[in-house]
Amino acid sequence: MLSPNTNRLIDQKSPYLLQHAHNPVDWFPWSQEAFDKARKEQKLILVSIGYATCHWCHVMERESFEDRETADYLNRNFVAIKVDREERPDIDQVFMDALHALGEQGGWPLNMFATPDGRPFTGGTYFPPKPMYGRQSFRQVLESLQFYWHEEKEKIHDTAEQLTTYLRRAPAPEPLDEPLPQWDCVEKTVQAYRQVFDQEDGGFALQRPNKFPPSMGLQLLLRYHLRTGNPSDLYMVELTLERMRNGGIYDQVGGGLCRYSTDYRWLVPHFEKMLYDNALFAQVALECFQVTKNPFHKEIAEDIFHYIKRDMLAEDGGFCSAEDADSEGHEGLFYLWSPDEFKKTVQKDYSDILANYWNVTHEGNFEGKNILNVSQPSNAFSEQLGLDENEWQSIIIKARRKLLDVRAQRIRPLKDDKVLVSWNALMISSFAQAARILDHDEYGITATNALAFIEENLITEDGRLLRRYRDGDANFPAYLSDYAQLGLACLDIYAWNYEPQYILKAHHWANEINRLFLNPDGAYYETGFDAEEVLVRKADGHDGVEPSGNTSTALLLLKLASFGMGLGLLSDAERILHSFSPHLHQAGVNFSAMLSALIWARKGGIEVVVSGEESKSETKEVLQWLRQTFLPEVVVAFIPSDDPDPVSQQVPIAEGRASSDEKLLIHVCQGQLCHAPVYDLPSLKSLIMQILNN
Repeated sequence: MLSPNTNRLIDQKSPYLLQHAHNPVDWFPWSQEAFDKARKEQKLILVSIGYATCHWCHVMERESFEDRETADYLNRNFVAIKVDREERPDIDQVFMDALHALGEQGGWPLNMFATPDGRPFTGGTYFPPKPMYGRQSFRQVLESLQFYWHEEKEKIHDTAEQLTTYLRRAPAPEPLDEPLPQWDCVEKTVQAYRQVFDQEDGGFALQRPNKFPPSMGLQLLLRYHLRTGNPSDLYMVELTLERMRNGGIYDQVGGGLCRYSTDYRWLVPHFEKMLYDNALFAQVALECFQVTKNPFHKEIAEDIFHYIKRDMLAEDGGFCSAEDADSEGHEGLFYLWSPDEFKKTVQKDYSDILANYWNVTHEGNFEGKNILNVSQPSNAFSEQLGLDENEWQSIIIKARRKLLDVRAQRIRPLKDDKVLVSWNALMISSFAQAARILDHDEYGITATNALAFIEENLITEDGRLLRRYRDGDANFPAYLSDYAQLGLACLDIYAWNYEPQYILKAHHWANEINRLFLNPDGAYYETGFDAEEVLVRKADGHDGVEPSGNTSTALLLLKLASFGMGLGLLSDAERILHSFSPHLHQAGVNFSAMLSALIWARKGGIEVVVSGEESKSETKEVLQWLRQTFLPEVVVAFIPSDDPDPVSQQVPIAEGRASSDEKLLIHVCQGQLCHAPVYDLPSLKSLIMQILNN
């Protein structure tokens, strides 16, 4: 029996649903019970979708869902369902597609209305408590829909039927009967990025007035630059990284990237921090460091990893999902500084110049206080003080520590501590890449520990991967993106430690993808055949805030094919790219990660097999170059001379390629062409560059 101050959400694990567990609204989780009630009582359904760190979700909760009068009206006339979009992206996708089909702009909170059988017919995002912003109040919306439900029920059913038919019209794109998309798809997309590039502040003018982290676009530009050498494309990446790292979108005190900037200068963010944003941003920084060898890019990644390990790493090894924007009911309060508080905290002798460095003023830049940001080159301050750059950086580091200690005494924003497989896999990949590129084994241990957490806690007895873990509970069948990102994470760990078990793990997840998500006529489905179907079983390739499931699957299959793990893998990957060919041809900035996979498919993965004695300097030199050089379409298998059998038996491209005399031996192949073996690093470099330039 529920107490008067709780509803059915009290039994859920989602932090977002638990935030609403004490609302006077009679919330249901997404469940058969809710739909049975709606059918029995012939009531319209409100499906309200959000996530725990969503600022406007909090606002609407305070204004409407905590209002007793509004809640009473909602309870009498509707069945109200709450959904955490991060636990159930399939539900979110269908209802967001429905809103877009109605010609409305999407976002969260997403509040959709459905017939008693669950078919959407209208909706919106945030509804204010009173008419404003050109919108009806939430109460007006409820009253209007209740009136039409009683007076024009058939029209509502007709609209719902038409919308459902539209959503089911093309759930999965099919391959076109034409060759694989050409290199010009990449060129057109790069040109589109050039046209909208912000020459002053970096980033791209794609979503006015906001700027989102364009990590997948930056990765595409780096891959294009590798093939063309065009310095302007590398410049776009470098300037964007610099401006974002120095802007208010980046936490100048504690590290970590916020979700997006509300202005073009990267100054005022929405302050929530998402795990996936930080994983992808770190990956771009690492790749850019491989290209430029600029320590600034390495420091970006290391600062993010320090933040993640300090604030977002759960005790048992998984990564938490996000940190909220709000604390004490105010957006960004945790991150803001008054001039007096700032100067009292940092070193007294340098308080004025540090305030100048971080742009701390009496006027402030956000509600009378200051979001710390850097707008002048660091050397301008070191020269002003007559210090070398290292001495000035030591002063900054000490000031950051002092500011962090003081800030730690404040009330922190909510931490969404649920563990999501795809987001964790992205961060596992980031740590594994850092271990490889920066030669830092501690990062690799963090990656393998997080993978072990998933394997121990998020796989059922019959082998089904689950989506979410929190507070001892694992739930929800995992989606395509979960499987594919996890497979890629395993390959990233292998690229660091060369243990064949991680290739076998990746191959296992690829086989599971084909068992659960295969669409032989087109792109892979987002949900498994054994999962609940919400109106329609969709296949999507759009790279939104993270790579799409189909993008990650294509890349996983391409990499495994390059390791020789199966003849059908390449054709499966190409079927995905064929399916989204129309989007890739249209300067697909929203398919940037898929275009990176297309580069691999069009140019062909480069297979390198190194055999030799691991302790010898020439072997170490070759492996170090392969680890630290930006070669995104290269896979490497290493056969140690002292124990060649496990690798040769488990990694097909290594079979028969072990050195017979413990001397360094390197085989390089691409597609069906294998080059003559080489025996030293200069020869390997020359051969790889020759292949890349063809």
